Amino acid sequence: MDKKITIIGRENSIFNQFMYELREVSIQGDRMRFRKNLLRCSQIMAYELSKHLAFHKKAVTTPLGELEMELPIDQPILVSILRAGVPMHQGFLDYFDNADNGFISAFRQKTKGNDFVIKVEYAAMPSVEGRTVILIDPMIASGRSIALCAQAITPAHGVPSQIFLAGLIASEEGLDYVRRHVPQAHVFIGAVDNELTAKAYIVPGLGDAGDLAYGSKTSG
Repeated sequence: MDKKITIIGRENSIFNQFMYELREVSIQGDRMRFRKNLLRCSQIMAYELSKHLAFHKKAVTTPLGELEMELPIDQPILVSILRAGVPMHQGFLDYFDNADNGFISAFRQKTKGNDFVIKVEYAAMPSVEGRTVILIDPMIASGRSIALCAQAITPAHGVPSQIFLAGLIASEEGLDYVRRHVPQAHVFIGAVDNELTAKAYIVPGLGDAGDLAYGSKTSG
């Protein structure tokens, strides 16, 4: 596997319990629990991702003395793709609690048959110049949405020092697409599934994360 791809669910941990509940059809129908599991998975992912940030020494004074500790040099910018990325955004924000934040929209617009194009229409962003950016989306299916959002962020809002893409489940095809179109990114993912359908849904996946978190939507 590419050194720039970290698959958290590959090692046994409580993370896999939360992923199981997100996938399991008899459990995922509970929207509050689904959102909570998205949040918990992203908290674990935030911890694992933090190991790849830049650190520096800082003195701390305790009631009994002083020592030096290694602390992150700076807080990242968290950018979530609406709407499914919102519960994950909060999980990352629980750990990077002084982070700057951005939000960006991406949606599928059908053309004919199973064909569709990805539209990016909204971006509320701080400057990312010289900063670490974490771009969050639960599902990396075809890879086109998260790649287009990454391309919409930079250089329009600056050039980040590094960029991370964070998701729960990716297809192998989606990861290949991201490798080609956002080669500078380090990808953190919960699991990688083999199949991508003609409609660009991951199999076995978990279904539509946005609908499971917030309810169904109309196509208009």
